[in-house]
Amino acid sequence: MKKIRLFLFAFLLLAVALPSSAKTDAQNAREAKALFDKVYNLVFGPSGSSLQYDVNIIGIYKTQGTIIYKGEKLQYQEKRYCAWEDGVTAYMVDKQKKLVKVYRFDDDEKDEYLSKFKYDINNFDFSYRVVGDNYEITAKVRGAKFFGIRSVTALVNRKTLHPLSLKIKLAMFSTTVKISNFKAGGISDSAFKFPRSRFAGYKYEEHRKDK
Repeated sequence: MKKIRLFLFAFLLLAVALPSSAKTDAQNAREAKALFDKVYNLVFGPSGSSLQYDVNIIGIYKTQGTIIYKGEKLQYQEKRYCAWEDGVTAYMVDKQKKLVKVYRFDDDEKDEYLSKFKYDINNFDFSYRVVGDNYEITAKVRGAKFFGIRSVTALVNRKTLHPLSLKIKLAMFSTTVKISNFKAGGISDSAFKFPRSRFAGYKYEEHRKDK
């Protein structure tokens, strides 16, 4: 059963291209799921992808940064936090605390908050509509929990399939992630190698455990 974190799941929807002709809900859902699988390979496949993001939940949380994916590898950079995951080890850096936490890359404990937002992709209902030059694709969670997400809506350019934004709706509020500079392919494995020399003098905490 394929399960993924909220943030990762949201970006799986970025480059979905759906036909513009009218279809029944059942037809739409089947096509959306098939295209979803293709998008998974586009974003997390062997060639990788990269983008910039900007999030602003007024009064609660604000951040911007860059993120790179390739298969099970990941790298992201923000003002305070950054991380390198090479498919084996995850290095989670807090620059304010001068702290590096080291985990197995697949350990949910490396991000306690995001680990609460894991979903079976088969537990979503997909739909879409055409909005001008863009596709608006929505994935709604079946039987959403009170503290979980309700839906994720991606706005995608119809011509280039590049993502423009993601709207994430939770029980009490919703927020929009603005996306720019999306690029698919051409990602080198060197992007996921932890640059230890950049963090000389930092404290390291070992959290790797045997399964």
